[in-house]
Amino acid sequence: MMRVKVFKIRLSEDFLYQDQEMLDDFLGNHDIIKVETAFVNDENFWSVILYFDELRKVQNSVKESKRAKYSAESEELNADEEKILSALKDWRSEKAQEQNLPSYFIATNKELISVTKYKPAKKEELCDIKGFGKHKIENYGVEILEILENF
Repeated sequence: MMRVKVFKIRLSEDFLYQDQEMLDDFLGNHDIIKVETAFVNDENFWSVILYFDELRKVQNSVKESKRAKYSAESEELNADEEKILSALKDWRSEKAQEQNLPSYFIATNKELISVTKYKPAKKEELCDIKGFGKHKIENYGVEILEILENF
């Protein structure tokens, strides 16, 4: 059964981090089928509508509890990792502009840092990184892996 969840991402500094964190948590724990966004000018916020599958969420939570996903603990990067992260952030910005989405929708900074440190070589390894579900890997996996191959 498909379900719908709406998020309000307020751009004011007071709320932005907190709103993004809630959205990130939701994205990391659900199998997202479709995303719609709209910018509400007069109130200065993004309205984010997520369509997700309730059944998959239950299956995923069982699977994920058995095997912890990789998530970068420290954000300290060496010089090579800084270059990789910079390339990933540039790619993310281009993607976000192309798709008219906020950049954290493509991938959060923490997810990009995790990719940088974990250095997956194939799509299956992207599954091991916290925040990377089927939807994100299908949409962006190949491009992320190509960026990593260049380093």
